[in-house]
Amino acid sequence: MATSELWFTGLVLAVGVERIAELVVSKRHAAWAFSRGGVEFGRAHYPAMVVLHSGLLAGALAEVWLFDRPFVPALGWLMLTLVVASQALRWWCIATLGQQWNTRVIVVPGLALVRRGPYRWLRHPNYVAVVVEGLALPLVHSAWATAATFTLLNAALLTVRVRVEERALATVMAPRDDEGVLGRERR
Repeated sequence: MATSELWFTGLVLAVGVERIAELVVSKRHAAWAFSRGGVEFGRAHYPAMVVLHSGLLAGALAEVWLFDRPFVPALGWLMLTLVVASQALRWWCIATLGQQWNTRVIVVPGLALVRRGPYRWLRHPNYVAVVVEGLALPLVHSAWATAATFTLLNAALLTVRVRVEERALATVMAPRDDEGVLGRERR
């Protein structure tokens, strides 16, 4: 067994554990949102998202182990840096949104959009993290087919997801005052 494949397997498993942590946080936040009248949108695409993200992890491992993809240091270390940066951005988004963050599209009526943290510069920074991670994680060990497949399928899924989220936010978010502020900014 090659050492780099074992390290890569550990990395993918660590990302899997991180995803489980996200689901635990998401479930807790969903309960909070529903207890405050939260409304869920886009249930139909959520199972596809779960399958796609699970497939990213399984596909990256399968491609590396079954097709003997090499670890190319110049590519691998750069991609690992991007994976770590995407995780940092994801958790910055989670911390910024607090209880309003979720893996599902659940919006509590009357709350205003968050305009702080990464949301100060980007409307959907969490999706930037998803795109970067989906491309970079498989490429840490040259799993280019998984990176390409995930990227294409994720682009289609994010097109649906962002439209659902934008409609949801427009439907239930609080109006803004003249300065665009309503109490403590939230999303």
